[in-house]
Amino acid sequence: MHISLKAGEKIYVNGGVLRPDRRVSIEFLNDVTFLLESHVMQPEQATTPFRQLYFVVQTMLIDPSSLGGAMRVYQPLQRSLADAATDAAVRAGLAAVDRMVEARRPFEALKIIRTLIPLADAGVAAPAPSPATASKHRRTA
Repeated sequence: MHISLKAGEKIYVNGGVLRPDRRVSIEFLNDVTFLLESHVMQPEQATTPFRQLYFVVQTMLIDPSSLGGAMRVYQPLQRSLADAATDAAVRAGLAAVDRMVEARRPFEALKIIRTLIPLADAGVAAPAPSPATASKHRRTA
């Protein structure tokens, strides 16, 4: 697999961070886990539950030593999203994400989550609050 990087562009490889000082092309000759800087979500961008899920799985990929803590955050978040999902494609996507995470394949899980984020942003991923729930929140807020 060939990867081309611009000068200063970061790539996260097997938990390490590389930043070339000039344009470079890298060829991976074996299986590696990597994430390009353009796919890295910053903490302040994790503003929705699906983006938070992405961030947690990204943490598993970037920092494998934090797997235990990330899994403690991932599991209840993934379950709550799966329980709330009403769209069959979203439920199937979340099940696939869970299989990839359990198989220690966070890169593949991230690819799936990236397809789910636009659905969630469009309101397809989870049901809207019911009028009773919405009015309850207005009274207590």
